[in-house]
Amino acid sequence: MFESCKSLQIGALGSGTLDRAVLRPLVLLGLTALAAFLVAVPAHAQPAQLLPNVTYETGVQFTPHGPVALHIVRGPRPVGLYRLRPVLSNESVLNRETVSGMQRRLTAQATSVGVNGDFFSASDGRPSGIMLRDGVLVTPPNSSRSSVGVMLDGTLEVRRVGFRGTWRGLGQRRSLNFFNKAPGKNGISLFSSDWGSATPRVDGSYAVVLSQFPAATPNTEIASAVTSVAQNAAVGIAPGTAVLVARGSAATRLQAEAPVGTTVVLRLILQPDWAAVSDAIGGGPLLVREGAPVYRANEAFTTSQLAPRGPRSAVGQRADGSVLFVATDGRQPGYSVGMTNFELAQTLVRLGAVRGMALDGGGSSTLAFEGAVLNRPSDGQERSVSNALMLQYFGVYAPPPAETAVSPNGDGTAETQTLSFKVVRPSNVTVKLTGPGGIVAFQEAVARVPGSYPVAFPPPLQVPPAPGEPPPLEAEPVPLAEGRWTLSVAATDDQGLLSSAVRRFSVNSTLGFVRVEPALLVLRRGGGSATVRWTQARAARVKVTVETIDGVLIRVPALRRFEAGEQSVIWNGRQASGKLAAAGRYVVRVEAANELGTVALEHELTVRGAGQRH
Repeated sequence: MFESCKSLQIGALGSGTLDRAVLRPLVLLGLTALAAFLVAVPAHAQPAQLLPNVTYETGVQFTPHGPVALHIVRGPRPVGLYRLRPVLSNESVLNRETVSGMQRRLTAQATSVGVNGDFFSASDGRPSGIMLRDGVLVTPPNSSRSSVGVMLDGTLEVRRVGFRGTWRGLGQRRSLNFFNKAPGKNGISLFSSDWGSATPRVDGSYAVVLSQFPAATPNTEIASAVTSVAQNAAVGIAPGTAVLVARGSAATRLQAEAPVGTTVVLRLILQPDWAAVSDAIGGGPLLVREGAPVYRANEAFTTSQLAPRGPRSAVGQRADGSVLFVATDGRQPGYSVGMTNFELAQTLVRLGAVRGMALDGGGSSTLAFEGAVLNRPSDGQERSVSNALMLQYFGVYAPPPAETAVSPNGDGTAETQTLSFKVVRPSNVTVKLTGPGGIVAFQEAVARVPGSYPVAFPPPLQVPPAPGEPPPLEAEPVPLAEGRWTLSVAATDDQGLLSSAVRRFSVNSTLGFVRVEPALLVLRRGGGSATVRWTQARAARVKVTVETIDGVLIRVPALRRFEAGEQSVIWNGRQASGKLAAAGRYVVRVEAANELGTVALEHELTVRGAGQRH
């Protein structure tokens, strides 16, 4: 929403997309008898762990207006290894960047989950309200809308905040009208290096460049010397400098009172001063106050922004200090119609929020984790936005294994495993790979600088050399025992903070060589048949399903025990109701469960009608 318009298998998530495993529970729920529901009925998938103490879940609320898809992240109080921080697109007030792109750009500094942030200008990307990062002001607040500040103890405060500025050169203290925004007809504005590489070119303007400009800390005196002046020009803003740009009567005063060599003293004043707030972001309106949903916050929003159902994003905090991100998809009939602003407030309260605020919505609504989009933005693709609000984690992080089940049987599917971990601070790290039966197959303890590190699998054979013998040039891999494996990583960083990560997977060669014959099934009036074939290394209870490409279950051709050997099942091209399947792309899934766990393989199948061209 531009300002001008005032279950789950996390390991399978791909960059910038929502995985089929995420979609499957939502789509299946959406096909139930919606007309039977006269009130909102929530249905949720099981939460999945993204990070220690951070979970993600999806859900659907069935309403008389249609289904509403919800995406919910719950995290701890943002202290210690966690911080709730605004992120500026491209490290500049100008231009825009996707939420997932910001996360990928900052992945070496933290592991992040977050949502889109403030409303912004469609013309230049400038946010509508405050951005405060580590106590440094980037853009001022919008006093007619709420802002959310993060206090030093991790408590969120949602309130309206005012702004005024002053500057003084050789004369008296004068008003500073704008900060990181072009001045008005007789106004004066300060541009810091957070704005971008140069000020905008403003006709009739006079500018002075301030050198050795300190951080733009609110409610303190900021002194800097004038080193050069310019007229009617875009002026470069080098790191450590700032520029005052004035027009009309303000330009006359600036020229007279701030010649080269003058020390200019500025103040950027927040009201209230928010002295205990380290980070803040704009947005609005206020959604939850003291545990109650707010119907009318009387902020500068139009009815057309608040009343229609659509995609929306919000941040909230529970009484214990834990934080919530909520994103609802919308403008997608049959999948999600979205929410009104008040329905979003009610949702936050149902999740336990005692305080909360809305963020930008519409096509901007995005929830992402470590560069992967979790929701389904209404534009059909992720929109570039001005800023985002991120819950950042600074402990050791191990990405999900590339394969939930490794199957080294020569069929070319899930033959190998990729394991790794990353640290974002200098840390002492202990890595351990434990195989079936609790046998430690690999262990090492080593100091690591910030970065990502692979963990070999199969693990190298750790056999100490005999006395007097040199170590082997290359360690041989450990034979892959079938069963459950665990990767454990523990780290102590340079601040003495402890963190850990655990990832589990299995080695299971029960299934292999899944294929469907023919791969193109042409259905005539009497039906047709496709044969699903696979090889079984050991006995298992097997479930064969046919699903749409989006995960909607069409038929279960088999659900029974199969013995070891070559196996096959025939699908007659019909749905469970007996009707012929519609033309389109399908996924045949073969899933086997036994003492080694559960393993599944998939194969695509295309269905055509008899009259369709191949």
